[in-house]
Amino acid sequence: MSDLVTIDIEAHVADVRLNRPEKMNAIHPAMWKAIYEAGASLEENREVRAVVLSGNGRAFCSGLDMASMQGMVSRDDDAPGAGDTLKSRDGDRPENTFQRAAMIWKRLPMPVIGAIHGVAYGAGAQIALGADIRFVAPDVRFSILEIKWGLIPDVGISQTLREIVPLDVAKELTWTGRIVDGPTAKELGLATHVSERPLDDALALAAEIATKSPDAIRRGKRLLEATWRADDRTGLELEARLQGQLVGSPNQVESIKANFEKRAPNYELPTD
Repeated sequence: MSDLVTIDIEAHVADVRLNRPEKMNAIHPAMWKAIYEAGASLEENREVRAVVLSGNGRAFCSGLDMASMQGMVSRDDDAPGAGDTLKSRDGDRPENTFQRAAMIWKRLPMPVIGAIHGVAYGAGAQIALGADIRFVAPDVRFSILEIKWGLIPDVGISQTLREIVPLDVAKELTWTGRIVDGPTAKELGLATHVSERPLDDALALAAEIATKSPDAIRRGKRLLEATWRADDRTGLELEARLQGQLVGSPNQVESIKANFEKRAPNYELPTD
């Protein structure tokens, strides 16, 4: 795996970090691939119960590398925005090369917690939006910045931003490229928590989640991702089906026993 993204797994928590600190984790072609592959490497890992996504150095991610922008002006075929890359797909999934760097975090079966500091601009902001929960530093600078370059945001934002802010807020952020700080991000819904130590707090929450039944955690994410904008029948039927899979299962029984016996649970690997 590329050293552009690092993964350390301890006590069922995967600590994933963008690792191009000298460039504030700016994204160039190799990094698009590295971010996706880091997430994809966790999809089938049943030992991992929670993921923390952050960036090394002074920032989470400053967006596209400026060399990529210059390549667009010169019509460089390897530059982000080239037609072939925008049309590329990963198997049967609908996302292209860029979109999957954000969508992979939504698709993981376990919770993903973002720890955002410094700047999260453009593609960096959209990758952060792929996390289930976001801790941001008070002085973070967060922006859907594509309008600055005459572009629309296209790193999965149609599937992420709609779930966390009203449509009018999404439009304003998209049309202005406004830069917001941590408290404003929290007020708008872009952030879940404002924290002086976003990485520490994200890791602490991940550690807490990792003590819960991995079967229930995974099905909880599956339920909410699949039904948040679904009709009543779809949501209620999926609730019942997933709950039926849990009731009486080994990890559900262990949850009950551990509570009555006042001890830490000893869970098996999740069934799927």
